[in-house]
Amino acid sequence: MAIYKDLNVYKRSYKLAIEIHKFSLTIPVYLKYDLADQIRRASRSIPSDIVEGYARNQSKKDKIVFLKRALGSCEEMLFNLQFLQDVSLISKEKFNYFSSEYTICGKQLTNLIRSLNQETS
Repeated sequence: MAIYKDLNVYKRSYKLAIEIHKFSLTIPVYLKYDLADQIRRASRSIPSDIVEGYARNQSKKDKIVFLKRALGSCEEMLFNLQFLQDVSLISKEKFNYFSSEYTICGKQLTNLIRSLNQETS
Protein backbone atom coordinates (compact mmCIF):
# COMPACT_ATOMS: atom_id res chain seq x y z
CA MET A 1 0.00 0.00 0.00
CA ALA A 2 1.39 3.39 -1.04
CA ILE A 3 1.98 6.11 1.49
CA TYR A 4 1.86 9.77 0.54
CA LYS A 5 5.62 10.25 0.89
CA ASP A 6 6.13 7.72 -1.91
CA LEU A 7 3.96 9.64 -4.39
CA ASN A 8 5.77 11.72 -7.00
CA VAL A 9 2.92 14.24 -6.98
CA TYR A 10 3.38 14.73 -3.23
CA LYS A 11 7.14 15.22 -3.62
CA ARG A 12 6.68 17.68 -6.49
CA SER A 13 3.89 19.66 -4.81
CA TYR A 14 5.76 19.88 -1.49
CA LYS A 15 8.88 21.18 -3.27
CA LEU A 16 6.73 23.70 -5.15
CA ALA A 17 5.05 24.87 -1.94
CA ILE A 18 8.47 25.72 -0.53
CA GLU A 19 9.49 27.48 -3.74
CA ILE A 20 6.21 29.44 -3.86
CA HIS A 21 6.66 30.46 -0.22
CA LYS A 22 10.10 31.87 -1.01
CA PHE A 23 8.81 33.55 -4.18
CA SER A 24 5.86 35.08 -2.30
CA LEU A 25 8.31 36.96 -0.09
CA THR A 26 9.34 38.97 -3.18
CA ILE A 27 5.80 40.22 -3.85
CA PRO A 28 5.31 43.89 -2.87
CA VAL A 29 4.41 44.47 0.77
CA TYR A 30 1.03 46.02 -0.09
CA LEU A 31 -0.02 42.59 -1.46
CA LYS A 32 1.40 40.65 1.50
CA TYR A 33 -2.01 39.82 3.01
CA ASP A 34 -3.75 39.44 -0.29
CA LEU A 35 -2.00 37.79 -3.20
CA ALA A 36 1.13 36.56 -1.41
CA ASP A 37 -0.92 34.91 1.35
CA GLN A 38 -3.28 33.38 -1.21
CA ILE A 39 -0.56 31.70 -3.25
CA ARG A 40 1.15 30.41 -0.10
CA ARG A 41 -2.10 28.84 1.13
CA ALA A 42 -3.05 27.40 -2.28
CA SER A 43 0.40 25.91 -2.82
CA ARG A 44 0.41 24.30 0.64
CA SER A 45 -3.11 22.95 0.15
CA ILE A 46 -1.98 20.57 -2.57
CA PRO A 47 0.46 18.46 -0.51
CA SER A 48 -1.68 18.97 2.61
CA ASP A 49 -4.74 17.46 0.96
CA ILE A 50 -2.68 14.57 -0.38
CA VAL A 51 -1.38 13.90 3.14
CA GLU A 52 -4.83 14.15 4.68
CA GLY A 53 -6.33 11.79 2.12
CA TYR A 54 -3.67 9.17 2.73
CA ALA A 55 -3.26 9.66 6.48
CA ARG A 56 -6.88 8.91 7.24
CA ASN A 57 -6.43 5.46 5.75
CA GLN A 58 -10.10 5.48 4.82
CA SER A 59 -11.76 4.18 1.70
CA LYS A 60 -10.43 4.92 -1.76
CA LYS A 61 -13.47 7.14 -2.32
CA ASP A 62 -12.42 9.28 0.65
CA LYS A 63 -8.89 9.52 -0.76
CA ILE A 64 -10.34 10.67 -4.06
CA VAL A 65 -12.25 13.49 -2.32
CA PHE A 66 -8.99 14.88 -0.91
CA LEU A 67 -7.13 14.36 -4.19
CA LYS A 68 -9.85 16.31 -6.00
CA ARG A 69 -9.40 19.14 -3.49
CA ALA A 70 -5.68 19.07 -4.22
CA LEU A 71 -6.46 19.22 -7.94
CA GLY A 72 -8.67 22.25 -7.32
CA SER A 73 -5.83 23.98 -5.48
CA CYS A 74 -3.51 23.12 -8.36
CA GLU A 75 -5.87 24.89 -10.77
CA GLU A 76 -6.08 27.80 -8.34
CA MET A 77 -2.29 28.09 -8.47
CA LEU A 78 -2.38 28.16 -12.28
CA PHE A 79 -4.95 30.97 -12.13
CA ASN A 80 -2.87 32.95 -9.63
CA LEU A 81 0.28 32.48 -11.67
CA GLN A 82 -1.51 33.83 -14.75
CA PHE A 83 -2.73 36.79 -12.70
CA LEU A 84 0.79 37.44 -11.40
CA GLN A 85 2.08 37.43 -14.96
CA ASP A 86 -0.68 39.72 -16.22
CA VAL A 87 0.08 42.33 -13.53
CA SER A 88 3.85 41.98 -14.10
CA LEU A 89 4.71 40.56 -10.68
CA ILE A 90 6.48 37.44 -11.92
CA SER A 91 9.23 36.99 -14.48
CA LYS A 92 8.45 35.06 -17.63
CA GLU A 93 10.98 32.40 -16.61
CA LYS A 94 9.41 31.86 -13.18
CA PHE A 95 5.93 31.91 -14.68
CA ASN A 96 6.89 29.27 -17.24
CA TYR A 97 8.60 27.10 -14.63
CA PHE A 98 5.78 27.25 -12.06
CA SER A 99 3.05 26.85 -14.69
CA SER A 100 4.79 23.82 -16.15
CA GLU A 101 5.27 22.22 -12.72
CA TYR A 102 1.66 22.83 -11.62
CA THR A 103 0.39 21.48 -14.94
CA ILE A 104 2.41 18.31 -14.29
CA CYS A 105 1.00 18.13 -10.74
CA GLY A 106 -2.51 18.40 -12.16
CA LYS A 107 -1.85 15.58 -14.60
CA GLN A 108 -0.34 13.42 -11.85
CA LEU A 109 -3.33 14.04 -9.59
CA THR A 110 -5.76 13.30 -12.43
CA ASN A 111 -3.97 10.02 -13.16
CA LEU A 112 -3.94 9.07 -9.48
CA ILE A 113 -7.66 9.82 -9.16
CA ARG A 114 -8.37 7.82 -12.32
CA SER A 115 -6.32 4.90 -11.00
CA LEU A 116 -8.15 4.89 -7.66
CA ASN A 117 -11.51 5.15 -9.42
CA GLN A 118 -10.66 2.07 -11.49
CA GLU A 119 -9.75 0.16 -8.33
CA THR A 120 -13.11 0.99 -6.72
CA SER A 121 -15.12 -0.05 -9.79
